[in-house]
Amino acid sequence: MSLSIYNSYTRKKEPFESITPGHVGMYVCGPTVSGESHLGHARPYIGFDVVYRYLTYKKFKVRYVRNITDAGHFEEEGREAEDKVGKKAQLEKLEPMELVQKYTNLFHWAMKQFNCIEPSIEPTATGHIVEQINMIEEIIKQGYAYVKNGSVYFDVKKYAATHDYGKLSGRVIDELINAESREVTTRTLEGQEEKRDAADFALWKAAPAEHLMRWRSPWGEGFPGWHIECSAMATKYLGASFDLHGGGMDLQFPHHESEIAQSTICNHVAPVKYWMHNNMITINGRKMGKSYNNVIKLTELFSGNHPLLTQAFHPMTVRFFILQSHYRSPLDFSSEALASSEKAFKRLWEAYEILKKITVTENAQAKDVELEEKVKNWLGEMELFMDDDFSSPKVLANMFEMAPIINSIKDQLIPIDALSSKTLLLMKERFTVFLEDVFGLQGAGGTDNNQLQSVMQLLIDIRKEAKEKKDFATSDKIRIQLSEMGILLKDEKDGNTSWGLA
Repeated sequence: MSLSIYNSYTRKKEPFESITPGHVGMYVCGPTVSGESHLGHARPYIGFDVVYRYLTYKKFKVRYVRNITDAGHFEEEGREAEDKVGKKAQLEKLEPMELVQKYTNLFHWAMKQFNCIEPSIEPTATGHIVEQINMIEEIIKQGYAYVKNGSVYFDVKKYAATHDYGKLSGRVIDELINAESREVTTRTLEGQEEKRDAADFALWKAAPAEHLMRWRSPWGEGFPGWHIECSAMATKYLGASFDLHGGGMDLQFPHHESEIAQSTICNHVAPVKYWMHNNMITINGRKMGKSYNNVIKLTELFSGNHPLLTQAFHPMTVRFFILQSHYRSPLDFSSEALASSEKAFKRLWEAYEILKKITVTENAQAKDVELEEKVKNWLGEMELFMDDDFSSPKVLANMFEMAPIINSIKDQLIPIDALSSKTLLLMKERFTVFLEDVFGLQGAGGTDNNQLQSVMQLLIDIRKEAKEKKDFATSDKIRIQLSEMGILLKDEKDGNTSWGLA
């Protein structure tokens, strides 16, 4: 069986055939670094890390591009246009790029805790303003965009007359325009009066006087639309048409729908062969959102410092929890569910450690033919399951079927020669390949020294920033609470801070 992927665009599983044999171009929408990464970010970046790993295991040479959105990420669809980066920078009294660096560093730190492989290329939106302007100019030249008061808008109605706009998200253009029009009548939105139709989206926005992030363009000083950023970066590093584009289901509309439209016009070809979307994480059955007070930051998840958490959770427990559900299935998070996953992962990893220590007798034949066939079947299914749209839960289920057998061999309840040496060696190889290489899991023990060093450095950096802002209450709280836990901070003369156990 060859690899098949559920294509969100066609709504069916399709055999995977890369555009260039042996090579895969993959683009995943990265974070908007205007704040700290939260639990919702864990699912796509862990999920597509597994896709990246499995494609590599299948001997593809993968160019994995995951961007950093550091240029505003303003949103106008159904909301007032907002510069997320600029607004947060003002709140934290930082330069926009200082804020971006702070939260990019935190994002990278979190991805390392999850053992996610770094992408091949990680472009930033601010580093590709020229490419975005060039792309907008081409879209205007093709007659599918118009300029109004220094802003540039994509003409959705004209595009939809000859193209299948809305196919990815399942939106019908007339219904979309009517819905947007009703939204405009109930609330005045910035820039909406400039549009020919309510469904049109901004490629470039004229910057008001108070807007911190701004660049020169043929239409005046302004900043790029959110959607054009990804189209420009994907085109530059993967070409006009590439294999895979991933992201959360919440990005299907308007972000990915807009990407398809503007890239198709600019490059004269559909940009993506296979669209992949992971489902969302809910928390105790509710959508995660500030209004529900249930947004859990990754640092809170690792420390247990959140009202919805009963304990701290190891990053590998979180990774395992996510892989227990298929990426297209809804995933409901709770502290209890994660605690259950922690126990399950511990059992599985302990069985794996036992398996690695089992001594295999060379050329031994199976003495329990029925058990031998069961194990061979479970092992053979693992790659078949991954080939079937990355079904990680089924692979893990087969491992749990084999874990009691491994434990029984250790306890001598099942003789080691019940299985052939060939099957035992294959079991060792399959467990290593899927647990470590493909799923990216590591030992589920407590925080190791490297992780402790990372956590302490994070706390020291947060305390330093608090002191620089003269927020001595936060600075003292960190020092006092660490002291109560037996960890002493020492401020050195050179401005650095060291720590040690009391």
